[in-house]
Amino acid sequence: MSEEDRYVFVAEWYDPNAALQRRYQLLFYPKDGSVEMFDLKNHRVFLRRTKYDALQKEDLFVGNKINVFSRQLHLVDYGDQYTARKVGSKKEKTLAMIKPDAIQKMGSIIQAILDTEFCITKAKMVLLSRTEAKDFYSEHQSKSFFNDLVSFMSSGPIVAMEVIGDEAVSSWRKLLGPTNCSVARSESPESIRARFGTDGTKNAAHGSDSIASAARELEFFFPSSGGRGPKNTATFTQCTCCIIKPHAVLEGLTGKIINYILDAGFDISAMQMFTMEKANAEEFYEVYKGVVAEYPEMLVELYSGPCIALEIQGTDTPKSFREFCGPADPEIARHLRPNTLRAQFGKTKVKNAVHCTDLPEDAVLEVQYFFKILDN
Repeated sequence: MSEEDRYVFVAEWYDPNAALQRRYQLLFYPKDGSVEMFDLKNHRVFLRRTKYDALQKEDLFVGNKINVFSRQLHLVDYGDQYTARKVGSKKEKTLAMIKPDAIQKMGSIIQAILDTEFCITKAKMVLLSRTEAKDFYSEHQSKSFFNDLVSFMSSGPIVAMEVIGDEAVSSWRKLLGPTNCSVARSESPESIRARFGTDGTKNAAHGSDSIASAARELEFFFPSSGGRGPKNTATFTQCTCCIIKPHAVLEGLTGKIINYILDAGFDISAMQMFTMEKANAEEFYEVYKGVVAEYPEMLVELYSGPCIALEIQGTDTPKSFREFCGPADPEIARHLRPNTLRAQFGKTKVKNAVHCTDLPEDAVLEVQYFFKILDN
């Protein structure tokens, strides 16, 4: 390798003005955090080498979506052998699933995943029908526990996640611990099943047992072929919308924020990860245009990376949840209402951890925007 380390990727960007998918070679120089881009079709420099602090080496792996100067790029391939060897060789995808018995503990389980240097690239709360549960566990059809397992797995919502990391299949199973929770408590007391599981079936979470199983199970929940997969759990009744903003997702705060919401007595009745296009962000934030001074920066933040949309339920939800989130400016929130969500997790008026519905009459519309319109 030359004096200077660099990583090369093939990246795609959808150009909405020309309605074209454009391909670039993206170079990243870890020494100074600079990026460079070449237009592969026209064989010319698209972006001269420029320092770009928002991009980290950890963000760079095939399959991830990154933002470079407000353009959302999808990394589709490694650009050379060196990059594939250095970045790609140990990276794997696996399915991490939170079972119905541990849904109230999902914040802690998600946080445990993030604290172990895994990256969650897809997430969705679903309620499996009996047929879907039978399909998913078809390999266990002849086993004595099959019917109980199917009944249990279709008894309440679950959270399915695509997790990427070094040797993710075995690393996630190690973090899960033994299948039987009492064995887990004696052999691996820090594991997820030891902490949150009850027995051999109600054992908090699931992990794929091989790379092949991971591919099949991820395809079941997140079909690449344009299929739907199990549908989300949004009810669109007595609810409000909360979005964990991209900066908070990137900073690894998702689990902590979810815990904070659940501990305050709110119900999370639907959850899904989205990566928004600029046009969607403009549509969603339209009410703030020309009204809020920070609108342009708010917009860029919303489509700068993955966000997590939540449907929140509780008494008098839009109003009480908005009060719980606190003032839009975290500095003011810390002075006046230090226990609010933004006081705890927000940084600036734009990077204030979460968006919540402001007007009660918009609550269902905002939930529908994510769980009906974007999910389609």
